Amino acid sequence: MIQSKSKWQMTSVDETLIQSFCEALHIPPLLAKILVARDIQTVEEAKQFIEMDSSVLHDPFLMYQMDIAVETIQFAIDSQVPILIYGDYDADGVTSTTVLLRALRSLGALVDYAIPNRFKHGYGPNAELFEEKIAEGFELIITVDNGISGHEAIAHAQQLGATVIVTDHHEIGETLPPADCIIHPRHPEGNYPFPELAGVGVAFKLATALLGQVDETLLPYVAIGTVADLVPLLDENRYIVKHGLALLQKSDDVGLRALAEVSKSHLHEADEETVGFSYGPRLNAPGRLQDATLAVEMLNAETETEASSYALQLNEMNVERQQMVQTITEEAEQMMQAYHEVPEVIVLAKEGWNPGVVGIVASRMTDKFYRPTIILGIDSERGEAKGSARSIEGYHLYEALKKSEPLVEKYGGHAMAAGLTIPIERIESLRKRLIEIAHETLTPEDYIPKLTIDVQTTIDEIDLDVLDDMQKLRPFGIGFPKPTYALENVKVLEVRKIGSALNHLKMKVGTTTDALDCIGFQFGDRADELTVGTTVALAGDIQINEWNGRRNPQFMMEDLQSKDVQVFDMRGIDQLQQWLPKVPSDATYVLFQKQHAERFAKHIPLTMANDLTGDEKVLVFLDLPDHMEQLLAIITQHEPHRLYCHFYVTQTFYMERIPTREMFGWLFQAIKQRGHLDFVKEWEWIAKQKGWKKDTIVFMLKVFLDLKFVTLEGSVFTIAPNVEKRNLEEAPTYQQRERQISLERDLLYSSYNQLKQTLLQ
Repeated sequence: MIQSKSKWQMTSVDETLIQSFCEALHIPPLLAKILVARDIQTVEEAKQFIEMDSSVLHDPFLMYQMDIAVETIQFAIDSQVPILIYGDYDADGVTSTTVLLRALRSLGALVDYAIPNRFKHGYGPNAELFEEKIAEGFELIITVDNGISGHEAIAHAQQLGATVIVTDHHEIGETLPPADCIIHPRHPEGNYPFPELAGVGVAFKLATALLGQVDETLLPYVAIGTVADLVPLLDENRYIVKHGLALLQKSDDVGLRALAEVSKSHLHEADEETVGFSYGPRLNAPGRLQDATLAVEMLNAETETEASSYALQLNEMNVERQQMVQTITEEAEQMMQAYHEVPEVIVLAKEGWNPGVVGIVASRMTDKFYRPTIILGIDSERGEAKGSARSIEGYHLYEALKKSEPLVEKYGGHAMAAGLTIPIERIESLRKRLIEIAHETLTPEDYIPKLTIDVQTTIDEIDLDVLDDMQKLRPFGIGFPKPTYALENVKVLEVRKIGSALNHLKMKVGTTTDALDCIGFQFGDRADELTVGTTVALAGDIQINEWNGRRNPQFMMEDLQSKDVQVFDMRGIDQLQQWLPKVPSDATYVLFQKQHAERFAKHIPLTMANDLTGDEKVLVFLDLPDHMEQLLAIITQHEPHRLYCHFYVTQTFYMERIPTREMFGWLFQAIKQRGHLDFVKEWEWIAKQKGWKKDTIVFMLKVFLDLKFVTLEGSVFTIAPNVEKRNLEEAPTYQQRERQISLERDLLYSSYNQLKQTLLQ
């Protein structure tokens, strides 16, 4: 038995609706199942979702105060009033800055940009930086991807005579900042149809309103920022990313091409995964470590030489960021060892942890421990700690921090992610408060990761044509993640560990005529739990594996489970060290025969079969039982998940068999004719005469004694008076030998499949 890591939640689907989608849209059942599982209810909805044309884009003037913002900016352009775009230091922020910068320049604006330094200015509007830029002559400030929580800095800028327009998408607090106008898809006085735009999406809507049309040259940047900021890829976000990526693949922009080159990717093949795992991290890197203006300069470079220079610097910073994240993650995991149990909310802080990368560490810790996590870098000189938080379903981070407001100096974010600054002396109080909130809002079941299964499929539904058709559903991401498939009741045909550290699992499942390759990254330990022939259920993604010009479907495992008891064959391996490392640490080593204890005791802890408590779920049978019923009773009563079978014996009888009736008859007559048999003196004579082993002769004489055919005095056997006729099978010694041979046949000399069938009958 193999337990899944997550609680699987199967999505129920309407088979009639699936059939109608297949017929009307000419799509395979697997694709139709996904659409229905994602709550698409009509053929028209499904058609619109697949085709996703520009009609999905909403009028930017539906945003509250968009008309005021356009009028204000247009006046500044016409009057050549210097305009400052004030961005953020992440990928969403730098693409937002780029989009609005390009739009305003195309309109002839006198415009420049500024991005706060994470370490000097912190997140969002900064009064000192505003003051500096106003002194340089900027009269209109437009924030992008920030500003909604910058009350004091915005008020200060206005006092200095600047006009401030806020464009943002982050969580709105109890009060709005005193900006001249606020462009936000969730403005409390607005009614914009789609509230889930990224910061770059809001900047794009402003640019569209200013330009009077959609400028498709901006869409690649909007797509990159939208994917990188992990907003739902639904509604107009979906259009932005789908068409933005298509335009990105065709782009000849030197900055984008340089970014692709240092990412070791081909721009013409770029998709949402390329952006999420390659482009986004590199655009984020300078803002995490130094100054994000480097990323903006690369995206707006005019020559290949300039763009390549910036891109190489981004790449070096990303490598540095990766090393930093790895070090902090290892240190955070070491700190977790101090806890006997994983706390309801993880809050870890340490001097020297870079606040720019702790968000990534928080994500990793949340993934590993499935707990809301805050990672803080302590700055002793300032007496404060800055960091990032990531959450799990059911624990609203922003609301939790809001409830802890007296303890936190500054915070912002949303349900699943947040950033904060806190005085060092309040860290422990914050930890306790957040745990209190967890007690109030979460149940024990909330701490079990959930895996939503979109589609239950079979191997015969999976082929290359179907997988090629699945591309119609891209892009995948937040709000519309890659489908998770379940393959149930499939047999393991092959299983092995792969990778330089043998930490990955490769399997083949199915039948000999209909099989599917499977890969499980970081599933190497599961290889020790699986045996060929096991029936398993798999959950994960289905991809196309391309190797040496060949394309084959491949199942990418996220989880697996099995109701089968796993039986592992360790028979005949005399050297214990050859198989003991494969046995898990929680195994119970079962000994049936006390005389074998000396062989094993110095290597492993032993438990006599009669001393088992019933709680043991991994059993290692070291030697043979006295009888089969004893062994089967243990398996039935304990219901173990795994069985390891060694079955050591000092002497085996299966190959020798039981002496025949004729052999017994000859020995009986020999004793009778000679009058007696002195075993010590005469066994060698018998052995020479008949070619029998000494043990065989001893066995037959013991049977005679059991049946009272002979008497024994010293070493001399004599025929007993008045011998009664009895069957040899009545002798306990004969019966014991029969049981021993039967045990050896079923447990020691059987095939693996026969052994498994015997044990699990």
